[in-house]
Amino acid sequence: MGATLFLPVHVPGGLLSIGDGHAAQGDGEVSGTAIETSLSGVIEVELHKDQNLLWPRAETPTHYISMGLDADLDEAARSATRQMVEFLVTEKGLDRGDAYILCSVALDLRVTQLVDGVKGIHGMLSKDLLP
Repeated sequence: MGATLFLPVHVPGGLLSIGDGHAAQGDGEVSGTAIETSLSGVIEVELHKDQNLLWPRAETPTHYISMGLDADLDEAARSATRQMVEFLVTEKGLDRGDAYILCSVALDLRVTQLVDGVKGIHGMLSKDLLP
């Protein structure tokens, strides 16, 4: 399994556009330049009508990933943390207090975007920590 990206759809009939491919980029994207590239590949789109996501979420073979975006970097970090806690409670059945404790000791927050007015933080939680 490769990476899976879960995107919320906030309007009926919402469309999908994919672009801004990067062959490489440092954590933080500190200027408007990464190693830009065209995209080529196979993308499978599956609609999950039973999910009510407010923010995008991702999953790799090794990690669950939450995302926070805000003009304030601290608020972006809080958002990424809240989104991971919500995932742990709703999808993994953890008690909210236990989810916060797990995030406090094991959630790696990575700066993923600084270049624009909106700052980005991704929360990375190892799958090894959950049954």
